[in-house]
Amino acid sequence: MRPQSPPTTAPRARGRPARPESEQLVAALEAATWLLLNSGYAATTLEAVAKRAGMAKKTIYRFAANREDLVGQVVRKWTDAFEPVMAQEVGASADVLPALSRVLDVIAARALSSDAVGMFRLLTADFPARDALLPVYQKNGIERGTTMLGDWLGRLGERGLIRVRQPHATAGLLLSMVIAEPLRQMALGLIPPLPESSVSERIEAALAIFSGRQTDDGPGFALNGG
Repeated sequence: MRPQSPPTTAPRARGRPARPESEQLVAALEAATWLLLNSGYAATTLEAVAKRAGMAKKTIYRFAANREDLVGQVVRKWTDAFEPVMAQEVGASADVLPALSRVLDVIAARALSSDAVGMFRLLTADFPARDALLPVYQKNGIERGTTMLGDWLGRLGERGLIRVRQPHATAGLLLSMVIAEPLRQMALGLIPPLPESSVSERIEAALAIFSGRQTDDGPGFALNGG
């Protein structure tokens, strides 16, 4: 009797390789942003986000417990973009103003982009979940960005590169001067978002005011050795 050959197993069908979790999160946040700005908050359900992102609803739940959490992550992702420019090398007092100009330019590019302006416009409208969403937006966007800039100014002060008495108040005033009025005009449709518009003159004016202001009687900073 001839020995029987072992049974052959059919090759396993290959499906689409799973996307890395970091890519899935990016896809979810992009889907949530699109739905918020194009369909409104009510239509931005986790199920709708999952469908647009091309993933299962249970995958979305790995990243966010609810819509507010997901929106918070969208806004936090925007402020994450500030971290690299705040890690730039500032070796001397003469480097502070150019470095701060770059920081403000990066913040403005994100805070005055079309999707950020769209989010601001959405939050100025009246809808049922607005009161729950506003603190999430505030915490992950405005407050976090101001804290990051204030911490950065504080570190420069600790190194003796600037004299700054109230770094976080200074950060808030700088951002108000550079961001607040253009954001209002963009939300009203009076001027287009960045990069079609420019805030370079506002940044230059803000730096001129703050770099020459003494700090004994309030927020502001002065360059050491300047």
